[in-house]
Amino acid sequence: MVYAITALHVIICFFLIIVVLLQSGKAADLAGAFGGMGSQTVFGPRGTATVLSKATTIAASLFMLTALTLVILENNRAPSTGSVLEKARRAAPAVAQKSTTPSKSAQPKSAPAPSRQKK
Repeated sequence: MVYAITALHVIICFFLIIVVLLQSGKAADLAGAFGGMGSQTVFGPRGTATVLSKATTIAASLFMLTALTLVILENNRAPSTGSVLEKARRAAPAVAQKSTTPSKSAQPKSAPAPSRQKK
């Protein structure tokens, strides 16, 4: 099931990319090249919703839906091992205990006194 939703998700991604790239911008005339809006409205001229804009809305909604579905399925599939922060919190006291107790390697070793034997 996860593979089917992943394949659908990839297809929707490609469709969404194509549909967005096919659309022309809202200010695609000469005034838009120089920063002009071409109209006195606040957010630019608003025309009727075209087939491409409706397809973009539907594809974006399906993209979000499949992404959320994949996350939910993946979280239910793998058992939780806890968060990284919980593991770090558990490891911190163990490291602190090791550093307070002197270890054999931390104690200075005295070199054996050289024996001076004369022959």
